[in-house]
Amino acid sequence: MKMRKFIAMLMVIILPVGSYLLVNSLSKDAVLMPKRYFYDTVITVNRDGKTIQDTQWHKVKPFKLTNQFGKQVGLEDLPGKIIIADFFFTSCPSICPTLTRNMKRLQDAFVKTDTIVRFVSFTVDPERDSAQRLKAYGDKFRINHDTWWMLTGPKKEIYDIALHEFKANIAQEEGVDTGFIHTDKLFLLDKDRVVRGWYNGLDSVNLDRLIRDVVFLNMERDKKVKRNLFRK
Repeated sequence: MKMRKFIAMLMVIILPVGSYLLVNSLSKDAVLMPKRYFYDTVITVNRDGKTIQDTQWHKVKPFKLTNQFGKQVGLEDLPGKIIIADFFFTSCPSICPTLTRNMKRLQDAFVKTDTIVRFVSFTVDPERDSAQRLKAYGDKFRINHDTWWMLTGPKKEIYDIALHEFKANIAQEEGVDTGFIHTDKLFLLDKDRVVRGWYNGLDSVNLDRLIRDVVFLNMERDKKVKRNLFRK
């Protein structure tokens, strides 16, 4: 009887401690994928005889703008690429030069894996920022034009993209001036054009987190590719 009580007491002590150690060990290897931020709607679908709710995540809509070479381009021209984007203007005397330098550091960080990520900068002063001026600005910061677009076009369209597609007004804690957008945020899109994060582009800790999240999104993409190949 005493032996049974002793064994029971050991189980009461060992099981919780063992469970904690197991969960703690597994959690160290757990990957927290970048979350999705906005959904357009939630629909009810029938799968395998079961009725479930399916979230339709907000995707940045297709657009056509002019890049630094005077060519009309859009995100649909970058299939399967992860996108890092920002909003700037070439005559900005404050945060934009630092933002661009940090984007260049990110571009350099992915130079050996530049097949997975592309960089896109939207000017918020398109009346003055022509394609030629954007090209000169990129040259000044020695960017790789092959993997980084600097885009100009109609102001209304660019501002609609910033506010309604990238949700810049929500990303900036204090909001942004809808008449002249000025934000220090870098935006991350997955290959499906879903917003997966925004980051303070002036902060080194946020830049490190952005690099990590790009790697995670690439892992997510590779898993989907493998599943599709297996199904075939």
